[in-house]
Amino acid sequence: MIRVIAFAMFAAVPAAAYALQATDDRGVTMSLARPASRIVTLAPHLAEIAFAAGAGAKLAGVSSFSRHPAEAERLPVVASYGRVDIERLIALRPDLVLAWRSGNSPLQIDRLERIGIRVFVTEARRLADIPRIVRLVGAVAGSAEVAEARARQFENEVADLRKRYAAERRVAVFLEIWHTPLLTVNGAHLISDALRLCGGHNVFAAAKTLTPLVSREQILDARPDAIVTGGFGREALQAWEGLESVPAVRNRRIYAIDPDWLHAQGPHVLRGVRALCERLELARN
Repeated sequence: MIRVIAFAMFAAVPAAAYALQATDDRGVTMSLARPASRIVTLAPHLAEIAFAAGAGAKLAGVSSFSRHPAEAERLPVVASYGRVDIERLIALRPDLVLAWRSGNSPLQIDRLERIGIRVFVTEARRLADIPRIVRLVGAVAGSAEVAEARARQFENEVADLRKRYAAERRVAVFLEIWHTPLLTVNGAHLISDALRLCGGHNVFAAAKTLTPLVSREQILDARPDAIVTGGFGREALQAWEGLESVPAVRNRRIYAIDPDWLHAQGPHVLRGVRALCERLELARN
């Protein structure tokens, strides 16, 4: 939720005051007297979202592997998966930190907030969440018009894909997120939402955890028509040989998609979504 209020003050005041309230994905509402001017992001996709929202020039620091867009690679790195360099982050003097609910621990976030740093936490579980978060970041950064244009572009591209594949036959799919050990996602994950858009069904959608470990026996029982892997090379594909009782293996419907595309939670995930839809079209034929 975003609420922006501009107050016209007395004529003696040279500029209108700015006030903004925004609620993050924890349900925590923050108030800003002015747009954020020095932003640090604690996950790669949040750097991409900041640029998409028109706030790239305000980024003071990012996390490792922030590669989209290329400009993000030139910024100071203050975090990696599971770790935040608090001292280096403080030295950048941010007035706002963008965090990832699934990737940054509550302890890290709490520590930042206890030393007076504002933290805005987001979480994308559906494709529709990406433009929503772009709009939120644009609001807190004072670049709402740029954010709105980029969010609408993303929504239009998703709508086109949804229309194209809405009537296609459903394909049962095993999504291999990692191969040793075998890791997948349940139906609440963003990748599962992309799969549904393409006319696919996640065979482990009902799993209780977001990224469950699974066994080969469970995959044999699930009998997927297609397997989508993260593109881990020929060795990973060869690991499925000998499991011809699985329809996907028997019919050679094992497809590799670059995880930098499909596992993304920023706007460039659409490259992965398009690739996923194309692979499912192959599986139907």
